[in-house]
Amino acid sequence: MLVFKELLKIYLLFIALFFLGRLGLYIAYMDRLGDMTLPFSLLSFVYGLKLDTMTTSYILILPALLLIITPQMFAKAISKIIGGYVLIFLLIALYVENATFPFVAQYDVRPNYLFVEYLKYPKEVTSMILKEYPLQLLMAFAMLAVTAWGYLRFSPLNLEAAIRTPLWRRILLVLPIAALLFIGIRSSYGHRPANISDALYSTNRMANEIAKNSLYSIGYAYYSYSRENDKLVLSYGKIDLSDAYNRVSKRLNIPKGSEIPFSRPVVTHFPAQKPKNLVIFIQESLGSQFVGFSGGDVTITPNLEKLSHEGLAFTNLFSNGTRSIRGLAAMTSGWLPVAGEGVVKRNKSQSDFFTVASLLKPLGYKSSFIYGGEGRFDNMRSWYMGNGFDEVIEQKDYANPTFVSTWGVSDEDLVTKANEKFKTYTKNGDKFVSVMFSSSNHSPFELPDGKIEFIKDKPRQGVENAVKYADFAIGRFFELAKKEAYYKDTVFIVVADHNIRVYGDDLVPVNMFHIPALIITDGLKAQRFDTLSTQPDVLATALDLIGVDLTYPVLGHSIFSDTKQEMAFMMFNDMFALRVRDKVAIIQPNKPAQTFTYVKEHLQAAPHDSELEKDALAFVKVTDDMYNKKLFRVKK
Repeated sequence: MLVFKELLKIYLLFIALFFLGRLGLYIAYMDRLGDMTLPFSLLSFVYGLKLDTMTTSYILILPALLLIITPQMFAKAISKIIGGYVLIFLLIALYVENATFPFVAQYDVRPNYLFVEYLKYPKEVTSMILKEYPLQLLMAFAMLAVTAWGYLRFSPLNLEAAIRTPLWRRILLVLPIAALLFIGIRSSYGHRPANISDALYSTNRMANEIAKNSLYSIGYAYYSYSRENDKLVLSYGKIDLSDAYNRVSKRLNIPKGSEIPFSRPVVTHFPAQKPKNLVIFIQESLGSQFVGFSGGDVTITPNLEKLSHEGLAFTNLFSNGTRSIRGLAAMTSGWLPVAGEGVVKRNKSQSDFFTVASLLKPLGYKSSFIYGGEGRFDNMRSWYMGNGFDEVIEQKDYANPTFVSTWGVSDEDLVTKANEKFKTYTKNGDKFVSVMFSSSNHSPFELPDGKIEFIKDKPRQGVENAVKYADFAIGRFFELAKKEAYYKDTVFIVVADHNIRVYGDDLVPVNMFHIPALIITDGLKAQRFDTLSTQPDVLATALDLIGVDLTYPVLGHSIFSDTKQEMAFMMFNDMFALRVRDKVAIIQPNKPAQTFTYVKEHLQAAPHDSELEKDALAFVKVTDDMYNKKLFRVKK
């Protein structure tokens, strides 16, 4: 019985730690639980206990094995090993619980695969944490030190005594302990084990996040997102692949095609003897709430507001997702989100994946991706170079930048470099397509002096001032470009990759996917487009405006085409939302699909629309199939 007793002590240590972390979140975000009754909201602790038990059961496998099979002569040494093992996991769990609070504050979800993903970029992430969360980091390490001291000084475990129990008695415990751990890990009597979806008991997303376990959430999300196989997609549901393609074709209003799905000839509405250049200026985290023409604060982005009176302003545009790589894929390739990791980082899309560069290369266009940070971040350099781009300009290519932050050179340095590059293209008589990607509007929001008048009553290193600086750089870019010969021969896009921080209590906070976009080119009259649109629609519209007939698989339409649909397909963590006008279908792993009505920027539960829900699933299946079979490519 001593073995049972010691394992129970370890179990209770972790359960207590997870409970305290969950209680802290519950108190901190109690106001986000909306109209939930107190008893119903407390179910977060009940469902949370299941995930805590699953997590702890995994941790207990090794201690249980060693306690049972270790010969008595090694009791002292093995007991120290087990004790150290338990301490290490306690400290890891404690650190993750501490990190949960700033992570939720930033991303509005428990730590997920991003928590591990960003460990690949220690320079940028370490600098950001030290500058953005110094107090939280200090408190976390203080708690780790106190916990380690308390454990070593007052540990309740008596592992050596358990191992000194006669071996034959311990061997008899193999089956009952194995059964208990199996039940704990599985935590389900159904045909499939429990997983993170078992915490999703409410339509209030914050209640679900409180119910989750951060350590389990990290492991589960990273495992799920790193898999490039059918298991992840199967968790969303089943649908015949042929039916899925037909549904997507009908919903997009794009013929399915045969050799390359959705690739079709597109006749320009603006035929020109000389095709125009194309510049796509993607803005980091520029939400609609900061931009006047999309319903936000015009005082923060005066340059964008001024430019909106010179071109086409998208006022009802929604991003693909909440990560930069989703926005980059949408605006470079016209791609929609795929389950799991984004295509910018996945193996099968590192070559022969359709991009505007590969599309326009046969027409003699030179191409470049211009970024102020390190191109290795999020695998951007590899993806762009592998998919038709002639050149990637990154931080190392800026000789004397005026300002360098955690994430690279300033946006002003970026636009100055881009303008010089475009002048060189023009001097050499080359047509060009270029994707620019800003970085200044990113935590910890380090900004140069003397460029903007900082907003009163707002943190100098805060999002509002960062957006204002990004707007300054946009204005500077057009100020430079208008002086050059290439300006009148170029289609310019200014568009966000995603919103600054996607938060809210809806299962998918659709309102926080609202972003601004502008298209400016000589001869295009000022106008506003208020119809629901997606990032691929913006790209298709710009390709229409360059003035040449093209054949491409962009998963959107030019707004000047009568084939454009009022729909948007969005990804939030591992959930997908298909919005058609004001009806939204949401699907998530291992859960039934749900239908909502989008009213006053929030989701209201609605009767199941089975056809819309099947359409949402169809998009997940089709994008996954096209990725796996390498079907999203340029027709040669």
